[in-house]
Amino acid sequence: MAWTEAKLIAEAMLEGFERHYRLFREITADAQRRFEAADWPAVQSASRERIGFYDRRVGETVALIKREFHLRDPNDVLWRRVKVEYMRLLPQLNQPELAETFYNSVFCRLFDRRYYNNCYIFVWPLISTEHLEAEVPIFRPYYPAREGFARVIARILKDAGFKRPFRDMRRDIRCLLLAIRSRFPANRAIQQNFQLAVLCAPFYRNKGAYIIGKAINGADQIPFVIPVLNDETQGLYVDTLLTGTDEIADVFSFSRAYFMVDTEVPAAVVDFLRPLMPRKGKAELYTAIGFQKFGKAEFYRDFLKHLRYSSDELVIAPGIRGMVMCVFTLPSFPFVFKVIKDRFPPPKEMTPDQVKEKYLLVKMHDRVGRMADSWEYSHVAFPLARFSPALRELLESECAGSIEVDDDHLIIKHLYIERRMSPLNLYLHTADEDDIRHAIGEYGDAIKQLAAANIFPGDFLFKNFGVTRRGRVVFYDYDELCYLTECNFREIPEAPYPEMEMSDEPWYTPAPDDVFPEEFETFLLTDPRIRKVFRQRHGELLDPAWWRARQDYIRAGHLEDVFPYPPERRFRKDREEFPRRYPHLVA
Repeated sequence: MAWTEAKLIAEAMLEGFERHYRLFREITADAQRRFEAADWPAVQSASRERIGFYDRRVGETVALIKREFHLRDPNDVLWRRVKVEYMRLLPQLNQPELAETFYNSVFCRLFDRRYYNNCYIFVWPLISTEHLEAEVPIFRPYYPAREGFARVIARILKDAGFKRPFRDMRRDIRCLLLAIRSRFPANRAIQQNFQLAVLCAPFYRNKGAYIIGKAINGADQIPFVIPVLNDETQGLYVDTLLTGTDEIADVFSFSRAYFMVDTEVPAAVVDFLRPLMPRKGKAELYTAIGFQKFGKAEFYRDFLKHLRYSSDELVIAPGIRGMVMCVFTLPSFPFVFKVIKDRFPPPKEMTPDQVKEKYLLVKMHDRVGRMADSWEYSHVAFPLARFSPALRELLESECAGSIEVDDDHLIIKHLYIERRMSPLNLYLHTADEDDIRHAIGEYGDAIKQLAAANIFPGDFLFKNFGVTRRGRVVFYDYDELCYLTECNFREIPEAPYPEMEMSDEPWYTPAPDDVFPEEFETFLLTDPRIRKVFRQRHGELLDPAWWRARQDYIRAGHLEDVFPYPPERRFRKDREEFPRRYPHLVA
């Protein structure tokens, strides 16, 4: 009887997963239609909706098991049998790693954390995905040495499967040929079996579609991405060619929204992508294509393994301590851990639940390459011995409600994990003139691009922004964040008496939603070097009229283009010159 019940519970859990994956693929597969119809509001809505699919399916499965089965204590042999029965079902799937994570999520909703071990859940994966293959191959090979680059490029664009025509494919081919020649010098030896391997399914995100592949020349593998845009009136066009590990990693950055790419076998897609971006682990790549829950599980496995093979202490993260979060890190591990404090000192007027809502807003929103994504965890066990005395004292004084000690582990009930960056204030402190010019240019660009996405950071202090390994400035402190359209941008009113301008206190009383951009200079730009660069590059950010114009543009229903590559890489200028300068590149 127990085996029968275990089998029925396992089947119910698998049915919940299969329903989740079916709905996930349906909304993902519809990305092409939304892109070709230039239905940008639907693109954003689908992106937000899909993120919530997983938790809804887990909730439905938990409710069904509670309703249909008599839940006994996990110590009962039943739940070990359930796991065995579930394992027997996994080999039939093309997504066994995702199904294991779904099982973990359901079990953890049902029972206490003391059962979160490999006897009851899949702490470590059971099924290898190394050689999983879809029935239809996930990529196509092309051989330019046999057919010629022009014909191969034309085939790649046609094989992408777009129904909407290209407005001028001959010109797109010319642009790509020139870009290839500039990136790959003519004196570079091309092997006879030189191959372009291109993923069959384009990747969709925001207003772009991305054809992703790699050039294989002997032992060399060079990744490339062809971004395709829709001008909404005349058809599709190729916007640029991106090549090399760093440029591709920027497209897949943790600070951007998740891609939509329809795939029967996610592991095969990730295996294709991993050599193209060796600095990104499986966790980040699964997350980038929308499987953020599996990304969480894979990240935690990586962290457990790293703890086993390291000995440094968890310490307080460098930088100015925040009023809302306690932030710590493991120096040998490139991530930070953030715990919400129990209480916030004045002038903060919010609750921990409101902070969680801000982080959820960022998760659901278009991050435009300027807001760090976070993995959110509950009841995470850290080895107690790995905490530095200063960090443990900080957590016990500031976050006592979020931690508990269980034998030799410290349990954090709720935390966020993000990629570690250099705080912008520390970066500027040691920067030379060139670094300051670059960082402040990036800082202003970040604010403008967030505004384009209808996001107002709230707190513009440099300590709330980080600098990535590639020198990109990213916002990561969300407690003051709000929608740009909720703000009231005002000019500072004229002082009734001239001497009031010299007072330490303002002569005007702001309402809760009032913002005075002219004040930014007073509070942020105290260093003359920084002030000079900021005024040259981004002086309009000090003008309330600029902010109101952004609001009007958003309220009119426009969605601004924000590309995951520099504007100078785009083909726009070259496109006008190609017919005259390079007529010979296409037969």
